Amino acid sequence: MSGPLLHLGATVTCSHGGQALPTGPSKRVQVSGQPAVTQASPWTVAGCGFVPPGGNGPCASATYVVAAARVLIEGQPAVLQSSISVCAPTGTPLISVQAQPRVLGT
Repeated sequence: MSGPLLHLGATVTCSHGGQALPTGPSKRVQVSGQPAVTQASPWTVAGCGFVPPGGNGPCASATYVVAAARVLIEGQPAVLQSSISVCAPTGTPLISVQAQPRVLGT
């Protein structure tokens, strides 16, 4: 898995179109002038359009379960555009729509 590193300004949505934002980006490392994101940072999701009749939605938070293997930020794996995430409570992934193009990781 390789790809651009995600940062605070990256456009990330849940599978249903809700806006996802990291709650704890790096305080020391910046990418394209914005704080980089590590696997340890939880994400909040706002505006998820999934409202099933039996519960299990909408997406409220997310975590990355697979991140960079070779790039660490403050001792934690960096989140790449190709990293794998899971939203709670739906179990669907986040979708990285846009990331900075200059810094790549594996």
